[in-house]
Amino acid sequence: MLQFAFFLRVNRGNPSGSSSSSPKQIQVVPMQEFASDYYYAWFYEGSQWRTYMGAVGLVAVVLAGVMFPLWPMKLRIGAWYLSMGGFGLIGLFIALSIFRLIFYVITLVAASPGIWIFPKLFADVGFVESFIPGWDWDLPPPKKQKKKKSGEGDEKKKKRKQVGESDSANGAGTPPVEKALAGGARIEEVSDHDD
Repeated sequence: MLQFAFFLRVNRGNPSGSSSSSPKQIQVVPMQEFASDYYYAWFYEGSQWRTYMGAVGLVAVVLAGVMFPLWPMKLRIGAWYLSMGGFGLIGLFIALSIFRLIFYVITLVAASPGIWIFPKLFADVGFVESFIPGWDWDLPPPKKQKKKKSGEGDEKKKKRKQVGESDSANGAGTPPVEKALAGGARIEEVSDHDD
């Protein structure tokens, strides 16, 4: 029974509440063995009727789909209309996405910063909220300004300025390209032939 995890050996912990009569927390022991002085728990998941009914329903849907050629003509025509309606909705969504992009590019050029039609269309919101508001300006988010402690920022600027001046006097602040042009480094072409 332990092999199949019907029963699991556990250790009893401290009470979960402030009272000593409150339920105690348990922890599953990694090394499962059976002895009479250990504690064991049986983890019951409840009734599984939903799982069984879902499995039966899934098998029924797959069988119905496989047996499509045996359906009566009215059902096949109804399925065709439903599928065309679904494809039409998907096509309408794609056309709306393309139209809103073209409209945004036109308004970006004509009336900067641009207007989005249905700005929440691709946001993670509900179906109705995707279409509210109908349009909105594409304003950039406000930039966050860092707060400076008084006096500390001025000292850091002075130190940077002093370090920058001393580095430039030593040539450390000069970019490598300027050093190479000033004679700090040379690049020589070496031929592959021994002459």
